[in-house]
Amino acid sequence: MYVTLQEIIDRLPPDERAEVERRAAELIGEEMTLRDLRRARELTQARMAELLEIGQDSVSRLEQRSDLLLSTLSDYVAAMGGRLELVARFTDRPDVILTGFAALADEDDAPLDRAPKRKRGPKAG
Repeated sequence: MYVTLQEIIDRLPPDERAEVERRAAELIGEEMTLRDLRRARELTQARMAELLEIGQDSVSRLEQRSDLLLSTLSDYVAAMGGRLELVARFTDRPDVILTGFAALADEDDAPLDRAPKRKRGPKAG
């Protein structure tokens, strides 16, 4: 006779069961798409568009991209009330939090997902 994982969990003492559920939620929370994160924060694409001052269609495209500028990602997370941190993980040393990237969003006045406009010099005659 086979025993399911849920049956094993149900047999645990309440404190151990709570710890298993807490850790499971923690692991699930460690890996989310931008869409999952937005939904977990109970935000719609329309609301994110308002916060980011872009169109809802741009939010949809942004959530589907696999390659984003760090400043774009930082702006997106900040609009949800969070702060983006970039961590380098190595097998032979502790994690390293890379610094200097958070300032990108503050310095970049360009709209999300668009290249900044280049300043033009005087026209040649």
